[in-house]
Amino acid sequence: MEKKTNQAIFSIFSLLLFSSCVSAQLRTGFYQRSCPNVESIVRNAVRQKFQQTFVTAPATLRLFFHDCFVRGCDASIVLASPSERDHPDDMSLAGDGFDTVIKAKQAVDRDPNCRNKVSCADILALATREVVVLTGGPSYPVELGRRDGRLSTKASVQHSLPQPGFNLNQLNTMFNRHGLSQTDMIALSGAHTIGFAHCGKFSKRIYNFSPRTRIDPSLNRGYAFQLRQMCPIRVDPRIAINMDPTSPRTFDNAYFKNLQQGRGLFTSDQVLFTDQRSRATVNLFANSEGAFRQAFITAITKLGRVGVKTGNAGEIRRDCSRVN
Repeated sequence: MEKKTNQAIFSIFSLLLFSSCVSAQLRTGFYQRSCPNVESIVRNAVRQKFQQTFVTAPATLRLFFHDCFVRGCDASIVLASPSERDHPDDMSLAGDGFDTVIKAKQAVDRDPNCRNKVSCADILALATREVVVLTGGPSYPVELGRRDGRLSTKASVQHSLPQPGFNLNQLNTMFNRHGLSQTDMIALSGAHTIGFAHCGKFSKRIYNFSPRTRIDPSLNRGYAFQLRQMCPIRVDPRIAINMDPTSPRTFDNAYFKNLQQGRGLFTSDQVLFTDQRSRATVNLFANSEGAFRQAFITAITKLGRVGVKTGNAGEIRRDCSRVN
């Protein structure tokens, strides 16, 4: 019995040691010697892209999330087809997110000191911080040292990303799988404050919710009719609308205030308020911008550690869209 207990303790200790090693290998000054200007180079490249189109911000932020939830934060999402990008859940990722990473990588590699030294995975993590800041969100230190993955498959995306119709249990199960708490999940959902969505992702809530009621009762009726105007029944499937109807171009806590009023676009948004278990956190973030910002920094930092490849694992891609 004692032997089994010791083995169990050793297994738990080994797991904890492995987890701490992974995050210990990521550090904020990772490129201090090899590419000391990497952060300012990426910042300038992202700013330039953002000035061309606002879509840069939500597209890059969503790209980072989709990357980390499938095979970890290894830029496998950026690899060209055939890859994760062929899965229906990724086909709606805006091209501007990919373009941001490609342009930032090119800018980094133009510096002779940095050429082929900075991973696409780290560039995506840095670019994500920059778009948050550019839209009025908090700045935060980005841990670096990720390596790029060599594998990207359509099949790996299946059942890996949260769906618009998810309930709280489904959301928590998926986020917990990556070491993210319910509070982390709610804070990351707040990124929808600058998001946009295609009409088909929520049309059931406004037209065909159930045989008894056409409109989802958890949806503000006035908002539902506004959505019907923007998304008529035979709308062009390429049409997308803002997820935050009040301040769609500002990274703020309006998302949570909208949830309090029944203005969550997806079921998976509104459930954060309708479910008693998460309502208090929504109210906290709605009442305190500071609490939301701090929770978001914690959550995005934890997200950036998910399944990372470090040391000699993976590679430093020369071209982000293909393996070396």
